Amino acid sequence: MNDAPTPRSHRLLIALIAVIAIVAVSWVGLARLRSAREAARLAALPGAQTLATGFGDVERNYYEPISAATLLLGGEKGAAAYLHAHGIAKPAPIAIAPTGNPVLDGEHLADALDTAFRLDAPHLKKATQRELVDAALGGILAAPHDPYTVYLPPRQWKQLDESLSGGDFGGIGVYIFQLRDGRILLQPLPGLAASKAGLTYPAILSSVDGKSVAHVATDIVQRWIRGPKGSTVRLQIAPFNKPTQKRELSIVRNIVIVPTVYSQTIDGFGYIHLSEFGANSAHEMRKALLALKAKHVKGYILDLRDNGGGLVEQAVKIVSNFVPSGPIVFTIDRNGTKVESEATGDAIAGLTPLVILVNKFTASAAEITTGALQDYHLATAIGTRTYGKGVVQQLYLLPQGGALKITVARYVTPLNRDINHKGLQPDIVVDQPVDIPFGSPQDKQLQAALARLKALTRSNKR
Repeated sequence: MNDAPTPRSHRLLIALIAVIAIVAVSWVGLARLRSAREAARLAALPGAQTLATGFGDVERNYYEPISAATLLLGGEKGAAAYLHAHGIAKPAPIAIAPTGNPVLDGEHLADALDTAFRLDAPHLKKATQRELVDAALGGILAAPHDPYTVYLPPRQWKQLDESLSGGDFGGIGVYIFQLRDGRILLQPLPGLAASKAGLTYPAILSSVDGKSVAHVATDIVQRWIRGPKGSTVRLQIAPFNKPTQKRELSIVRNIVIVPTVYSQTIDGFGYIHLSEFGANSAHEMRKALLALKAKHVKGYILDLRDNGGGLVEQAVKIVSNFVPSGPIVFTIDRNGTKVESEATGDAIAGLTPLVILVNKFTASAAEITTGALQDYHLATAIGTRTYGKGVVQQLYLLPQGGALKITVARYVTPLNRDINHKGLQPDIVVDQPVDIPFGSPQDKQLQAALARLKALTRSNKR
């Protein structure tokens, strides 16, 4: 029996193979078309680009490795909390499995949010899909449980940018801080509307025009306080260390031009108060130092009390006025890479003796400055232990507005002192209530600084 295939069976086999090939190619083409359509659909979802960008920025840059699953869970929790707060008693679970691709993870989260919003829309109260996306993004940034890694919505980012770059607006002349316990602290600027109206000390704010500030974000409080020039704002305040002694204060708003440096001479010594490390601070500081040196002052006081920090590069430039060469600060990223920020090489000769004033609100870039000047034995630090913020944040702008502030590294001083959660111990400890106005007769820390400078100048004459 001959088992060899016939010419006809050859033809049938070839035809079958051709059909299978055509079907396979068609399926591949259809799958690619579907994939392209799905990719386009995901990319066009509300908030997809923002979530994808934000998710990737945190996953790649946070100073400690963090899993995609942790970030997605944070986003899911943030969205669920928003839905619950806007009328959905039991929001349906939003569960996204990580893909290993930050862009896809962000887009899949946007897809889940879009579905949840459409399903719950009839029952939501005063909710928008943009706010739901913002809540999810806030949850992603909250996932590392790092108070310094945060999402800044467009309005809040604009205010931070204005604060760091300087600006003018209708306000009362105060810095606004949120303490760890949630309370709002006001620190008045000398010579501006608030201090002229009687707010001359750090104060806890209870209400603005009768509206309680409890559980209210600082950007909203700032918006309530600001207003047209000539209008009046009514504040209920109490001294920081006497929170039950509340009083009301009416303040007329004025145009506030925000400098970061205030300088004067006291008893023949140069005094400089630096309120924060903004974009112009190094320029302002150098100008003040040169002006004081031209007056032949006998020594210098750098007041960093209540200075919560700001731009690290400004701290490096400011320290470089005193340190001619060498490292100012080391930053260490998630991979353990250590980067040195060196003095700029344009130190001003003769800025001695020097005293730095610090307290428990001296933080971040202000601690970098203090730590470097201590390590080089160029200054005596007087006051109380500093705050202990030894991590560095970087700003990442989002494509649809707003920004992410992400902790990207920790820092150590030139002698490798780690400040995070520890703070800096002053060389001379002088404690005093925080509601004592700086420069007043009751300011024991300033008096101690003057006494230290007088002792140093006497010993230098011998």
